[in-house]
Amino acid sequence: MNNQLYPFERNRYYPGKMLTTADFQAEQDYYINKSRFMNSLMYGAGIVCGLSVVSLDDLSILVESGVAIDGTGREIVVDSSVVRKLSAIEGFSELKGNTATLCVRFKEEPVHTVYSVGHKDSDKDYEYNRISEGYEFFLTEKKGRVRDYEIQTEFLLKETLFKSENYVVEIMIPAIVSKGRNVRIVLSAKKLSSEPVRFSGKGILEIPVFATPDGAHELEVGMDDLTLEKGEVCRKDYWVKVQDVPADETNIILKSGSMSAFENDSAVPAIQSFSQKIRLTKDSPLELVNDEIGRMNLEMRGMGGEKNMIRLADIRITRTDNSYLIDGISESSSRKHIAAPAQELMRSHYIEYFEKSVELSGGLSEVVTGSSENQPASKSGTGPEMATGILEIPLGRGVRPGDIRYSGEIAHGLGKGNVYVEIGYEHISDDKSLGGNAKSTIYGDPSLFDTKGRELSNVETAVRVLNDKGTFVVAAKPLGAVDRLVLTYRWVAIKFPAGNELELIEDYYDKSISAETPTVTMGTKESHFFGVKFNNMDACSITYELTAPGSGEISADGIYTAPNKEGVYEIHIYCTDMPVICTYAYAIVKFRNAGDNGSAGSGDAMVLDKESRMR
Repeated sequence: MNNQLYPFERNRYYPGKMLTTADFQAEQDYYINKSRFMNSLMYGAGIVCGLSVVSLDDLSILVESGVAIDGTGREIVVDSSVVRKLSAIEGFSELKGNTATLCVRFKEEPVHTVYSVGHKDSDKDYEYNRISEGYEFFLTEKKGRVRDYEIQTEFLLKETLFKSENYVVEIMIPAIVSKGRNVRIVLSAKKLSSEPVRFSGKGILEIPVFATPDGAHELEVGMDDLTLEKGEVCRKDYWVKVQDVPADETNIILKSGSMSAFENDSAVPAIQSFSQKIRLTKDSPLELVNDEIGRMNLEMRGMGGEKNMIRLADIRITRTDNSYLIDGISESSSRKHIAAPAQELMRSHYIEYFEKSVELSGGLSEVVTGSSENQPASKSGTGPEMATGILEIPLGRGVRPGDIRYSGEIAHGLGKGNVYVEIGYEHISDDKSLGGNAKSTIYGDPSLFDTKGRELSNVETAVRVLNDKGTFVVAAKPLGAVDRLVLTYRWVAIKFPAGNELELIEDYYDKSISAETPTVTMGTKESHFFGVKFNNMDACSITYELTAPGSGEISADGIYTAPNKEGVYEIHIYCTDMPVICTYAYAIVKFRNAGDNGSAGSGDAMVLDKESRMR
């Protein structure tokens, strides 16, 4: 059958025109094809209402009345319920498998014979006077049926996280998102083989401009103990909010080394890094979707698919020597419904029983499914006056009493100005009262608490605070023999405001920002996202800048790319509308050795001198 409905031609009438059957046929074709063309564009193909399939007995089925529209826009109307023996339906005798798909298609046939006056064929005195539009059912193999063609557009970005002969796992997100709105990230896993393999995997996405419901800029995605049949797909949704930032684009990055995958508890290789660029816009999601759908041309809409049939149900058949039995009927995997505007009121009423409007961070409501409660973002109790963390000083194997060792330059996160830093020795000892190890911090001289001799390291320490850089360096000098390669200290920094800062403290009291990872070690040309924590304040627009030329590159959304040379590089981070609320982060760039991977966590001290290479 020719499914081409256009171009459209209609009759042109003029005085004296001789009208033939071809002219009257053209008149009908014009209006019929126009109607079907609009049906296919406005509604698509599927079931409008009814047409449910039920089993009456072991041999027969009942198809309820209903309406459908096929791929060429033709209306299929089943005006009353129909009972059929399965063996009497067209296509039954050709079935080879145990599962068949029941379909319906448009069918027209001539009816009402009348005497034909002036018929040229003497043997044909009668003609059909009408054409009846009807339908017919038929059966086809489920495994051999044509699948719907999926229109490929640039609206969704897909990135493969894992692929083996058994599973493929992808992450999907719109290529362009609306500022200040929520967006869904979809993790999809599909089973490729028929082998009984169990899959588990997880990874961490760095999402600079996006925020999770708890305000974080890192999102852990994954699936645990997933078991699927061949061809089955499992999807998991993650909702994040797009922050209203000045930037026009951002990147989503798979955190280096965070992706792990297992099949039947055995580790398998997975992708270790990717970066997807996403555009940011002020347009609403509805405008974005309408714009993308409007880009589809007629050729794209007409590709593939099943134009001349509508699938109703899958029927499982058990065959005997001389007959068959209907084992079951499944509609969910076959049917496709059309959302008719006339049903919108009823649809909205019913959907309220399954959806709930919850508030994500930032006060924006989003309708999501499920019953889990959304917890408000917890705020850190650390204000702008105080910060703390852990640092380590490597001593090396050949350290002698009197040798001086230094920590790396550590960012305390309180910005420039007068800052007091105190360090305490972190010590783990055996505590019989606790039945295990006890951790303590000793500020001052550790030897005063050394009751067993050489249990604690006798080390003299000093702190140098670099007020103009917002950092400090710790020096350690062993006074006696030390049996440790690394000394671990807890540091506490307190900032004292002075001069005109006192007035600013009144306006911004108890508000601050801090880098999620103040110090990071990375290779040349590698990228890292410097996330920001908001302490006792709402999230706001953040500006990133490098404090020295040749320090690499920093994007508007906080993705730092290291230069092609070693060094320590400083990043100034501040609130765009309140520059006084600021912090600093530091990138320690080194040439990577083979097998070297990973970065320092928040509060870790990274050592810059030659001794650090002995760790």
